[in-house]
Amino acid sequence: MEGDAVAHAAMLILARESRGMTQAELAQVMTRQPGGTPVSQGYISKAEAGRLEVTGARLSLYATALGYPVAVLCTDPQLHGVGVGLVHHRKRASLGAPALRRIHAELALARMQTCALLALGGTQHHHRFHRIAVDDFDTASDAAVALRREWGLTPGAVPHLVRLIEDAGGLVLVRDLGSRELDAVTQWIDGEPPLFLINAHAPADRFRWSLAHELGHVIMHDEPGVTAVQERQADEFASEFLLPADTIRGELKQGRLDLPRLLDLKHRWGVSMAALLRRASTLGAISDWQYRNLMVEMSALGYRTQEPGDLVRENPRSILALVAHLRDYEGYHVEQLADAAGLLTDEFMCLYLCNDDSTDASHVEVTP
Repeated sequence: MEGDAVAHAAMLILARESRGMTQAELAQVMTRQPGGTPVSQGYISKAEAGRLEVTGARLSLYATALGYPVAVLCTDPQLHGVGVGLVHHRKRASLGAPALRRIHAELALARMQTCALLALGGTQHHHRFHRIAVDDFDTASDAAVALRREWGLTPGAVPHLVRLIEDAGGLVLVRDLGSRELDAVTQWIDGEPPLFLINAHAPADRFRWSLAHELGHVIMHDEPGVTAVQERQADEFASEFLLPADTIRGELKQGRLDLPRLLDLKHRWGVSMAALLRRASTLGAISDWQYRNLMVEMSALGYRTQEPGDLVRENPRSILALVAHLRDYEGYHVEQLADAAGLLTDEFMCLYLCNDDSTDASHVEVTP
């Protein structure tokens, strides 16, 4: 019964960080709740340290302030593997520690939600992901070539990157991560499919690159920590996976590579003009002088922050399709699905049902 429920200290931290609140901010929100009593930052600190029990009316107040069901706050996150597993992220150096903690908390809770929904589906979720070792002889580009071959990709552009990852058993979700300083974050726990969490703020061209970058991390890296070497390898993987050298090299060398041509290639390959320009340079399709001049020209036109030629965003569909199936064919009410996922009904609908159209085959329109 709810009256006997006791909050779990670790979940209190995770829930608060997922909402992007400090302890002081949460205390203020709880104090302002109707019928609430003054709550101090010190109280929040003691609750999160496990030095006092949060039960009864105070637990309900906590849940209301954080926007989660009471039962979620009483869950031991370790029983669900939350916080365990290898996490990678593609971010800018300016992203602060509090924002990163929020994103990692969102990732952990998103994985809890998807695991619960998959369990309701009643089928084992198989995947085709495995590690490919890289070293001085077997490079990140070699890993990308091997994966393209394993997944049956034909030469040329990848028209449906999200669908490709989902068809391989990966889980992809788009979330507002509360920052434009990070494009994507992934977690792969042994025995479960990798989860890719993509920032809703990332433009479509950067979205695809970030997803391919994270795919590279998942495939190549089984050690914690973000290093410069890992980041370079993930970028090299993304470059070869989305812009395979055997196909793109000749195309880049055909005619003069200027901004209008880069824009045309952007729509053909579904990556940014900047990524295409870097690829042309690394493959020797243009000289260093041409590369520098074009980069200067793009900077002068403001293309480094906002490129022309918007692409259509790819939308994940597998988890949303599962939720729609559970609702429409398995007889689950929305409230039951929300409860299983550990969300209040309104938030569950916003995350998993308000975008039913995303189960269609939306994709970046690249030409073969």
